[in-house]
Amino acid sequence: MISFSKLLLNQQHFGDSLRYHPHVQGNTRGTTRGKGPIVVWNCTRTCNLKCRHCYAGAVNTYKSGELSTEEAKQFMDSLVTYKVPVLLFSGGEPLMRKDIFQLFEYGNQLGLRMVISTNGTLIDKEKAERIKELGISYVGISLDGLKDVNDSFRGVSGAFEKAIEGFQNCHEVGQKTGLRLTLSRTTYQDLPDIFNLIEQEQIKRVCFYHLVYSGRGSNIKNEDLTHVETREALDFIIEKTLDFNRKGIETEILTVDNHCDGIYLYNYMKKRDKEQSQKILSLITANGGNRSGSAISSVDWEGNVYIDQFTRGISLGNVREKSFGEIWDGFDNPFLEKLRDRKKYLQGRCAYCRWLDQCNGNFRARAQSTGDFWVSDPACYLTDEEISI
Repeated sequence: MISFSKLLLNQQHFGDSLRYHPHVQGNTRGTTRGKGPIVVWNCTRTCNLKCRHCYAGAVNTYKSGELSTEEAKQFMDSLVTYKVPVLLFSGGEPLMRKDIFQLFEYGNQLGLRMVISTNGTLIDKEKAERIKELGISYVGISLDGLKDVNDSFRGVSGAFEKAIEGFQNCHEVGQKTGLRLTLSRTTYQDLPDIFNLIEQEQIKRVCFYHLVYSGRGSNIKNEDLTHVETREALDFIIEKTLDFNRKGIETEILTVDNHCDGIYLYNYMKKRDKEQSQKILSLITANGGNRSGSAISSVDWEGNVYIDQFTRGISLGNVREKSFGEIWDGFDNPFLEKLRDRKKYLQGRCAYCRWLDQCNGNFRARAQSTGDFWVSDPACYLTDEEISI
C-alpha cells in the first residue's frame, strides 16, 4: 500500500507503522522486526456477487474443502504464535461463512487484530453491532463506481444500494469503515463522484486498487487503465488528497498493488516541494517496495499458503500439514529464498531501473500473467526516461 496521506501530508495512521518503520528494512519474514506478515485469509470461496475482476474466482454456491471451524481456530492460534500483526478476513464474501462470527469471537479472545474485506451488502444493523462488539478494527467495503457502474461491474442489481446501507449501519455503531475501489476503464470515470460520496458518507479511509490480472481479473486485462490514464487518475487522487486536507476532511487515502505510485508521488512533489519530496524518498526507501512473500501472505479456504492473495500459481504449503510459521519461514523452500532476494533475478526494465530499491520489481502476479514470473510488471507506467534506462 502507498499512503498518499502519509507521503503528501505527513499524517500518521496505524498501517504506517508497518510500512514506514525503520525496522521494516531487512525483514524478510514479516512487516517489521519481531512481527510476522499481514495475513489475508480467503476464508470462503462463496460469494453473493459476481464481480468481473474477482481474483479468487468466487461462486454463489458452497464448495467443499474449506477449513473446518476447528482447523480455522488452530490456524488462528498459529498466527498468534508467529506474531502476525493483522488478520484480514476476505473471500469470496467472508460474511457468507456460517461460523464467521464464532471465528471473530475466537480471534478477539486471542487478541488478534482483525479486519474484514467485504462487499458490504450483507451488513445489516444487527451484523454491524456484532462486528463492533467483537473488536473488528476495520471493515473495508468494496465499491466500483456509483450505482449503475458498480452493479454492472459486480454482476448483481442493487449491490450499490446494499453496500451503502452497510456503510451507514457500520457508521451508526461507530465501526471504522473504509471504501475499496479497483481502478479500471469502467470505474475510474466515476472518481469525482466517488470522492463526493466519501465526503457525504464521512468515510474515513479509501483504498484505490490497481487491477491485478488474476482469477477472473485475467479475463479483463483490456479494461486496465493505459499508462497515461493511470497517471491521470493518480493526479486526480493527489489533488483530492490535498483538497480534503485543506477542507479538514480526515480521510486516509491510499493506493494498492502498484509501487510505482510512491515514485510518482516523489517526482510530483520534487517539482513543487523539494523538502517534502525528500521525506517521500526516505519513506519509500525504508519501505522497500513490494514485499509479497515477506510482509504480506495469503491463505485460501483450503489452507494453501501463497505470497499474496493474487499470486495463486505457486503454493508454499498447507496449514493442514504444517503450522503457518513453519511454512512462512521457508527454510526448505528455494522459491521463497529466491523471492526474498529477488533483485538479482528480475528481468526486463526492472533489472536496470534506478528505483529498484523503492519498488522491488512491483507486482509479480501481473508479471506472472505474461508467462514469466521474473519479467517486468506490465502495469509499470514510469517512462524509460524516468527509470533512467
